[in-house]
Amino acid sequence: MPNKRRALGFWLVLLVACAGIIARTQFRTDMGAFLPQSAPMAQQVLTEQATSGAASHLIVLALTGAPAPILAAMSETLAGQLRQRAEFIDVINGDDQSFAGVQGFVWANRYLLSADITADRFTATGLHAALLNDLGLLGSDLGGMIQQTLPGDPTGEALTLLRQLGQAQGPASIGNVWFSSDGARALLLVHTSAPGFDIDSQQQALTLINGDFGKARRAVPGAAGVRLIESGPGVFAIHIRDTTKRDVTRLSLLAMAGAVSLLSFAYRSPRVLLLGILPIASGVLAAIATVSLTFGFVHGVTLGFGVTLIGESIDYAIYLFTQTARGETASDTIARIWPTLRLGMLTSTVGFSAMLFSSFTGFAQLGLFSIAGLIVAAGVTRFVLPHLVPQGFCAAGADSISRPLRAAIRQRRRLRWLVAAGVLASIFALTMHRGALWDNNLENLSPIPARDQAQDQMLRRDLGVPDVRYFAVFKAADKEGALEKSEDLTASLNSLVARGKLGGFDVPSMILPSLRTQRARQAALPGAALLRERFTQAQAGLPFRADAFEPFFRDVAATKTGPLLSAGSLPPPLALQLGSMLVRRDNGWVVMAPLHDVADPAGVARAIALAGLPGVRFVDLNHESDQLLQTFQREAVLLAVTGSLAVVLLLLAGLRSVARVITVVAPLAAAVIMTAALLTLGGGKVSIFMVVGFLLIVAVGSNYCLFFERSAPDAETWHRSIASIVLANLCTVSAYGLMALSSIPVLHDIGMTVAMGTFLSLVCAALLKAPGLEA
Repeated sequence: MPNKRRALGFWLVLLVACAGIIARTQFRTDMGAFLPQSAPMAQQVLTEQATSGAASHLIVLALTGAPAPILAAMSETLAGQLRQRAEFIDVINGDDQSFAGVQGFVWANRYLLSADITADRFTATGLHAALLNDLGLLGSDLGGMIQQTLPGDPTGEALTLLRQLGQAQGPASIGNVWFSSDGARALLLVHTSAPGFDIDSQQQALTLINGDFGKARRAVPGAAGVRLIESGPGVFAIHIRDTTKRDVTRLSLLAMAGAVSLLSFAYRSPRVLLLGILPIASGVLAAIATVSLTFGFVHGVTLGFGVTLIGESIDYAIYLFTQTARGETASDTIARIWPTLRLGMLTSTVGFSAMLFSSFTGFAQLGLFSIAGLIVAAGVTRFVLPHLVPQGFCAAGADSISRPLRAAIRQRRRLRWLVAAGVLASIFALTMHRGALWDNNLENLSPIPARDQAQDQMLRRDLGVPDVRYFAVFKAADKEGALEKSEDLTASLNSLVARGKLGGFDVPSMILPSLRTQRARQAALPGAALLRERFTQAQAGLPFRADAFEPFFRDVAATKTGPLLSAGSLPPPLALQLGSMLVRRDNGWVVMAPLHDVADPAGVARAIALAGLPGVRFVDLNHESDQLLQTFQREAVLLAVTGSLAVVLLLLAGLRSVARVITVVAPLAAAVIMTAALLTLGGGKVSIFMVVGFLLIVAVGSNYCLFFERSAPDAETWHRSIASIVLANLCTVSAYGLMALSSIPVLHDIGMTVAMGTFLSLVCAALLKAPGLEA
């Protein structure tokens, strides 16, 4: 009785402590946490930008299903409603308000922002040339715009700047708002305050958008048939979360229903059925708390997959309940099977321990989560469950479940050749596999459906948003150093544009010049009296009124003595754009300058390398993505191999016999080989998720093989042992098999791999078992 109280007391204290830790745990979803700690700078920053950069704030909206005038009215109404909400930084649909904030900022600060501001530009000769150019433009299609800006900006700085910042052009317009080229869709760009990884905030933003869309549709006559299309990183994140939640919930309920039905038939005791949940629940709580204490946060992927990885802990309760014979207490049973169960638990934890040394924080979290969960689940099974099992309990229905496998075991001498033939055929199939064995297509690993990806590409084409693949990347010790180096890089990039190797580029200094440059531009502006004197000379003989340029004189004087620009003075759209190019990291600042319409990638890379700017490198996003995937692949294989070797070494230490180790390992090897062959039949390829599945096969299947390897004192005990293995296997196969039905690639791949592999490991272990008691 004292032992029972101590065990239950310690267990309850552990659960309360874990619950307290979990209540203060930070859960994260940004995929930057799954990058290797030694990932190249470009890979780290690119991943951060995908989750928290400017692009992640973007939602693309399209209105369709009605004539263009109705869609234009809907666009204006919806944009007006969204602009009233603090959840949106900016709403752009091409109307006059779309760029008002940016245009006002550029106009007010044009003499600090323009790269053309030099002392020569404000000489009498320079001003005269500018006025002559204005005369020519007044007679062109831009005459109306020039007539408005000429009094305050005769040198044309504002129009040049707006053109550089992409504000002077956009998609086709109908009724003063953006449309696709075929006029079928009215287009809007919405910048949310929250980044794409903040899924709850993105969900709130979409709820507001849909609510305002409904109001706009009711307010605009004839708009009842208008449909709203939404796309963007935040939209995808919500769809992925909802799809994952739906799949996991639906498939988990089905798996639970299957397991409950199976275990109810075997146990025929509701109380014991509920007791079987305790090891899993305890393991999950302990695992979350352990990861939180070690890493300071728990990643959402770790939580989702970690629960799956320790799902084998249900097997421990099955072994205890099913192998308890009539007249035998649960305490006697656990004492008898504990050496085997303990070795099985240790093989799993040792296998997962390889993940602790991964350079990927995510992999390390998964390994620690699994190890902590399995140890606690095994401990609860060993020290807590035996005290809670009803006296005299016996799994009365388990015997009939194992009869088909027992019949196969009796014929094992004649059926072993099937295993040998399957392994040889699998090796041949893998050797003769057509093409590459690895799946290197990132789109196949993406949880975003192909239809949604195609729709997003269509809307981006409508908007004229370029797919940026190439960047110039460098680091700097501080922000000012980064801006200054950005300005130095501009000269080299302008040269590439002039030579036709580059269509254009963006650098952070276009939005926020360095303080060094701003001071130089202030110094280049003449004083008020000198400017008036030179301007009088410049307009001599030209048809301009002498008093028409008072706004110009006033603005130049204000800029020369006014404050300099800082990041805090930027309007939200420009601040967001600056943040996508200028990123602060722990050891400094990183600049990622997008390069557009790169005609000669190799030539641009060489030119940047020879530009004499230390540390600046040319980055191909596709190449970096491929490299990141290959890093994942190499490390996944290394972890699987290392984990498997660790299992073999542990088995050698525990079984102390090479022959006995071969008896355990041979079925596992056969199962992994045959699973790999089946997954790649017909030209299929192996994903990194499947490699994780191979490690799971070894971790879970080793338990089956250990129980088959163990000798039994009598036939009844042997039959119950087989029944427990079959019952555990059926629960595992059904759970992972249902997971294979998921539309999420990672769930599908792991589910299919583990379901197939664990079933094959059971069959191979049964047919390759050494002669002993007949089943």
